[in-house]
Amino acid sequence: MTSSGRSDRAAAPRAAYKILVAGGFGTGKTTMVGAVSEIRPLRTEESITEASAGVDDLSELERKSTTTVAMDFGRITLGDGLAVYLFGTPGQERFWFMWEELARGALGAVVVVDTRRISASFASLDYFEQRAEPFVIAVNRFEGSVEYTEEEIRTALDTDPEVPIVLFDARDRESAKFVLVELLDHAISRPREVPAGL
Repeated sequence: MTSSGRSDRAAAPRAAYKILVAGGFGTGKTTMVGAVSEIRPLRTEESITEASAGVDDLSELERKSTTTVAMDFGRITLGDGLAVYLFGTPGQERFWFMWEELARGALGAVVVVDTRRISASFASLDYFEQRAEPFVIAVNRFEGSVEYTEEEIRTALDTDPEVPIVLFDARDRESAKFVLVELLDHAISRPREVPAGL
């Protein structure tokens, strides 16, 4: 027993799952992981340099000064000792080779979408559709972006009706947490074998 009266065994998570936070460049993946993580998130951000010009699509991202070059990592405990480990993928095309390794052992994914640049998330959607992995679409409400209905978003993304679409604010912890709960519900309710954990 520890001095607080709790055993080390009681402090251990009851179950642990790995979830990817994917999406296009600048959609809010790093912000979401940072907002929801109960630990200080690991970030591999570097400054955007002139080398990005002509390589990364910086339209609508005038204030963005950094970019993820490997991954983001965070952790949150949901409910009865359920630990969720979050792995944020890099959004730029030149880092897509890392997705396969990051996706290994994941329960599913959150694909973050920015409606101002909706095509930026097509590659992530294609990737998870081809893998037949459970995922949810999380539409990040950016300041100044036009509000669309779920039906309009689904049509623009050309995604199946069973894929949940959630409107959220990547900066808000409770909003981001709701997205994770939606993914867990979706993954567990699918007619497939759910991984036992990491």
